[in-house]
Amino acid sequence: MEYRAPIESYSGVVREITIGKGEKALKIGGENILPFHFFDEGSLPNPPIFALEVWDMEPTDWPEWLLEPFKDVVSDPIKWAKRCENFGANAISFYLTSTDPATKDSSADEAAALTKNVAEAITIPLIVYGSGDDKKDAEVLPKVAEVCDGMNLLIGPVLKENYEVVGKAILAHGHLAIAQTPLDINLLKELNVKLCHFFPAERIVIDPLSSALGYGMEYSFTLIERVKQIGIIVKDSMTQMPMIANLGGECWKTKQAKESKEQGLLWEGITALSLLLAGANILILRHPEALRLIKETIGGEIWQK
Repeated sequence: MEYRAPIESYSGVVREITIGKGEKALKIGGENILPFHFFDEGSLPNPPIFALEVWDMEPTDWPEWLLEPFKDVVSDPIKWAKRCENFGANAISFYLTSTDPATKDSSADEAAALTKNVAEAITIPLIVYGSGDDKKDAEVLPKVAEVCDGMNLLIGPVLKENYEVVGKAILAHGHLAIAQTPLDINLLKELNVKLCHFFPAERIVIDPLSSALGYGMEYSFTLIERVKQIGIIVKDSMTQMPMIANLGGECWKTKQAKESKEQGLLWEGITALSLLLAGANILILRHPEALRLIKETIGGEIWQK
C-alpha cells in the first residue's frame, strides 16, 4: 500500500504587505502555510526578499573582505546602493548610522534629504533604519517620513519608547512601520497591540531582533518560528505580520567572521538560511557573496509550486 503523507491545512494567513510604489513595489507575506511546507494545503504566494545594507557614512570597523566589494563607493551612499542593485538585492536597507549621538550626531534634515536621494536613485524598494537611539530616532524618522512622503518606504525601528511619535509620522506620510522588540513574544505582542490602536496592522512588519550563528541564533529561530506558527495555526492577529531578520551586522561582528572571509560568508549564509527556515519574510545581509550563496541554496523554482 502506497504511503501518503498527511496534509495539513491552516486557516490563519500572514498579512500581505507591499513595499515601494509602482515598478519598485514588492509584496511580502500572504502565506497560509509554514515555511517551506509546500506539501501542505495552502500557498506561499510571495517569496522571501533579500536586502543588502547601505550606510549613510563610511564604516570604520568592517573587516577588509566585507568592504572589498564596495571599497570604491562606501563614501557615496547612492553609488553604494546602486552597486547593491547590481549584485541582485531585492531591496536596499539604508542605515542612518551617522545620526547616532555616539557617532556624528547628524541632523534629521541631513538624514531625510539623503534618504530621499537614495530612494529616488534606485529601482528597488528602500528599507530605512534609524540609529536605534530612541530619542534621536524620534527626531530623525518622522522627518524622513515627511520628506519622503508617499514613497511607501519601510521605516524603523518603532520602539516601545517612541512608538507614538514615530508611528504616527510614518502613517501620516504613507509608509510602513518596522515594530522592533527584543526577542520576547510577550513584548512583541504588547508593542503590536499598542501600535495597532492607531496604526493599521496590515502596514506593520515585525523585527524580533536576530542573533548570529553561535551567538544566540537558536533564540531568534525559536521566536520567529513561534510567531509564525501562532499566526498561521492559532490565528493570533497580533502575530500575523510579516517578519524581517536584520542579521548581517550581527554575523559580521563575530570573532569568526573577522578572522577570515570564508568563515564570514558561512556565518552569514547559515544564519540567513536558518532564519529563513524559521519563517522570516525579509532578510538583510551585508556581503553580496552571502546573498548569492543563499539564493543558490534555496533556488527559485520551488516558489512557483
